Amino acid sequence: MMRNPLTNEAGGPVTALLGPTNTGKTHYAVERMLSHSSGVIGLPLRLLAREVYDRVVAQRGAGAAALITGEERITPEGAPYMICTVEAMPPSPNAAFVAVDEIQLAADRERGHVFTTRILHARGRDETMFMGADTIRPLLRRLVPRAEIVERARYSKLTFAGARKMTRLPPRSAIVAFTAENVYAIAEFIRRHRGGAAVVMGALSPRTRNAQVAMFEAGEVDYLVATDAIGMGLNLNVNHVAFASLRKFDGGGLRALTPAELGQIAGRAGRYMNDGSFGTTSGAPDLDDDVVEAIMEHRYAPLHRLHYRNAKLDTSSVPGLINSLAAPPPRTFLIRSPEGADLSALTALYQEPDIAEAARAPGRVHLLWRVCSIPDFGKTMADAHVRLLGQIYRHLIGPGGSLPTDWLAGHIARLDRTDGDIDTLSTRLAHVRTWTFVTHRGDWVADPGHWQERARAVEDRLSDALHDRLTQRFVDRRTAALARRLRDPTSLHATVEADGSVIVEGHIVGTLTGFQFDPRSTEATLAGKALRAAAGRALRREITGRALALAAAPNEAVSLDDAGKLVWRGDSVAKLVPGLTARSPRVALAPSNLLSGRMRAATVNRLEACLAGHISWALAPLERLDQARLTGAARGLAYHLDERLGIARHRDVADLVAALAPGEAKQLQRLGVRFGRAFVFLPALLKPARRRLALILWAAHRGVEAPPLNVSGRVSTALIDGLPVGYFEAAGYAVVGGRAVRVDMLERFASKVHAAGAQGPVTMNSELLSLVGLTRTECPEVMAWLGFHSENGSGADRYIFRVGSKGRQQGVAGQPSPIAAAPRSRARVDPNSPFASLGTLFPGRPANSPVPTGEGTRQRRRSGESPRRDGGNKPR
Repeated sequence: MMRNPLTNEAGGPVTALLGPTNTGKTHYAVERMLSHSSGVIGLPLRLLAREVYDRVVAQRGAGAAALITGEERITPEGAPYMICTVEAMPPSPNAAFVAVDEIQLAADRERGHVFTTRILHARGRDETMFMGADTIRPLLRRLVPRAEIVERARYSKLTFAGARKMTRLPPRSAIVAFTAENVYAIAEFIRRHRGGAAVVMGALSPRTRNAQVAMFEAGEVDYLVATDAIGMGLNLNVNHVAFASLRKFDGGGLRALTPAELGQIAGRAGRYMNDGSFGTTSGAPDLDDDVVEAIMEHRYAPLHRLHYRNAKLDTSSVPGLINSLAAPPPRTFLIRSPEGADLSALTALYQEPDIAEAARAPGRVHLLWRVCSIPDFGKTMADAHVRLLGQIYRHLIGPGGSLPTDWLAGHIARLDRTDGDIDTLSTRLAHVRTWTFVTHRGDWVADPGHWQERARAVEDRLSDALHDRLTQRFVDRRTAALARRLRDPTSLHATVEADGSVIVEGHIVGTLTGFQFDPRSTEATLAGKALRAAAGRALRREITGRALALAAAPNEAVSLDDAGKLVWRGDSVAKLVPGLTARSPRVALAPSNLLSGRMRAATVNRLEACLAGHISWALAPLERLDQARLTGAARGLAYHLDERLGIARHRDVADLVAALAPGEAKQLQRLGVRFGRAFVFLPALLKPARRRLALILWAAHRGVEAPPLNVSGRVSTALIDGLPVGYFEAAGYAVVGGRAVRVDMLERFASKVHAAGAQGPVTMNSELLSLVGLTRTECPEVMAWLGFHSENGSGADRYIFRVGSKGRQQGVAGQPSPIAAAPRSRARVDPNSPFASLGTLFPGRPANSPVPTGEGTRQRRRSGESPRRDGGNKPR
């Protein structure tokens, strides 16, 4: 047994098979593995791992092989051979044979440290094999001095064919681009001119990629449009590779591809003994002569550095784990990897106090690191991914020690939909891969086999649906004849009718709604997606005209419907999405590939200006508060009113109200603020039109569906099931018992009953009931909420105020306004006093009752005057 001088690990002989593509390296490694009693092979792609697994199963049977990737585990008991992705390889394989493919990826900025770790530590008892490009040779000699390096020559020749127009590319060509947008545009072009193309991208699921490749391999289409995903692992019958671009975004920025990277992709042309060719499309930059020569002769500059991350982790504490991950490389040519998504997530979650406290035990630290290692397949915003990881960790350290079944089922069920376009399905697929990954952590879920099957079934359905969408969009031979005519732009007549119908040569091919073209594709008409190109001239002209018309339209031309969508000319053109505050939503334009980037930005800006006009009108009282020169507690109270769209519960702002100076309170009242018993609010914002928009803004800010509250002028309504929390208050209503009562009317009602209650029992009458739209049977709950109880406890119409009562709202509804004067207690008047006769002026009241202070207030309110801070009134 020999030992690695860097790691002091023992193992059998180490062989490195180095050479370009189409040299049979992987094939040979699999054959060597099967010659041993047991083996582990690590491959760079889940797709290639599945291909090798199927091959081993075909040769040795289903029980002989295990497949282990981040998202898939097939592990028959006692299986001697293990086929893995490189990331999923066991850290210390206990197998006679171990192999790692594409080891030159150790130089990759994202995954490189994993390959470097395998080079350093992955050893078979009897034999170890590395496969990759010759560029890693110098560094491999330094990492594994005892490795025997074997050069592998390419089976076929690779020649340069120069630049060609895409319409002149030979059949069995692969066209390579580096963004999904360019891939789709090229595939659309090929479909129009050549009848169809298969699409292969790294973002597609393996099942979808396999289906697209199978279509190409079966000759159903003659062209393949792909990203550099075809440069590794996919065995294709490609005769020619054409580069549509020579630059790509690698996570750090847009950069030119290296000759070695170009050669890796170009090498997919030709298979086994069949020669291949490569070149560029006419729109791409020319390849330099020295790059062409390097690709044809497979001569590339050697790698100078490999990425490294310490694999011996300290999981005794989170700081210890972070420090161990940052340990310096043992060699100068190894560079520490950039901070990965897992380390970023760990650092972010450790800032949360409950997680930092929970992660004190070593076992909890290891669990936290495993959670942080969940890949962000959906490439969501980092914060969203970290929040999800935090939820998973909290569940795992909770009482159950696993993910709640209902919670997991809900997340997977939300993704189990096959409607939507290509991008929508691709996004769902990416997200479901996260749950496929999670369910394969067997100790995280109850009944892992069930959930693995459930997640895989959803992934398969989405994959099949995505394959169907890609095929529908990019493969349609019925349009081939039409596509030939498209070369003459004057040969087809295309128009857009007043109702939005798009007509080409008398056929309705779709509808233009706002700025979005909805193609029609039925057996009764020509394929809508194919004819979209034919209608292009008319659509571009119409879209440009519409964008200019919107730019010149007044704000009133754009309306906002109850669902939070902006409507122009009767069509929904955009929707509201959450912004920084409820008053400042953002505008998301309806999906459209017809608007150029500049035109799209101008359209969004115009819609945002229209929306701002609507908000400025509807929430003008809040804007006046913003613009007023408020200080201290008044400014804080105005902020809370702004945040709550003009209605704040008194209990939430009680400290601010109590801190108001007399002058500040009067200033706020002059600005339209009313201080009630339960609420501090702006009555002007309770007008139906203003409150409707406030409810729409509230719903948009929370991302919930909130239907309009249609009460037809009623001041109260029964509660409605299924509405989001806070809905009624956002609509201007307070929930009291089983009813929702409009805030201003509830305050008027409260003021009247408390004024009357100061004189004695309150008799409920039709005038009081009409204020809040209640029946006598509904009244007890509201009166109890205000701090009153039935005089005889039987629910009669006479109510007595509980002395010291704070009502059911924690001292809010049952107490007088902090600004208005408290209700006077019943005073005892000398019957012999000359003032006792004043009692005759108020029929129905005892002669010894004081003059009710509320009567003048009520009269002035009816006449439109404002209440004063001291309980009186003054003219506006």
